[in-house]
Amino acid sequence: AVTRKTRILDVVYNASNNELVRTQTLVKSAIVQVDAAPFKQWYLTHYGVDIGRKKKTPAAKKDNAEGQEVEAAAEETKKSNHVTRKLEKRKEGRTLDPHIEEQFGSGRLLACISSRPGQCGRADGYILEGKELEFYMKKLQRKKGKSAVA
Repeated sequence: AVTRKTRILDVVYNASNNELVRTQTLVKSAIVQVDAAPFKQWYLTHYGVDIGRKKKTPAAKKDNAEGQEVEAAAEETKKSNHVTRKLEKRKEGRTLDPHIEEQFGSGRLLACISSRPGQCGRADGYILEGKELEFYMKKLQRKKGKSAVA
C-alpha cells in the first residue's frame, strides 16, 4: 500500500443520490476520478517501468528519431548495481490489472472516498481495483448508455 497526495478531478458516481454527482459534492463512499501522475511516478521509481505510455508504431519511430535520443538520455540515469538488481527482482513478481493500466493511459484513476470530507478540504480514499473496479466500471458504462438514449 502506498499513499500519495493527489488532486480530485471529478465526481463520477454516488450510490445514494445522482444529485450529488451533478453538483460535484464530495461525500463518503463517492466514486471520484483522481490524477494518476503521482502513482505513475511511484510505479516508475519502485519497479523501473513507465506505465500509461502508448506503444509507438514503427512509422512513428522513424519520424521521432531525434525525440528518441532525448528520451533515451533521460531514461539512462546512472544506477548502482544494487539498485538495478533490486529493480529486476521487483519486476519478476509484477502484474498490473489491465483495467488499471487502461486508466493510467488516460491519466485518471477511479477512487472511492473512505473518509467523511468536511470543511478543511481533505478527503482520504483508495484506488479501486479488482472486482470493485469492474463493478463500478459497469455502472458507469450503463449510466453513459442511458444518457446517450435520453
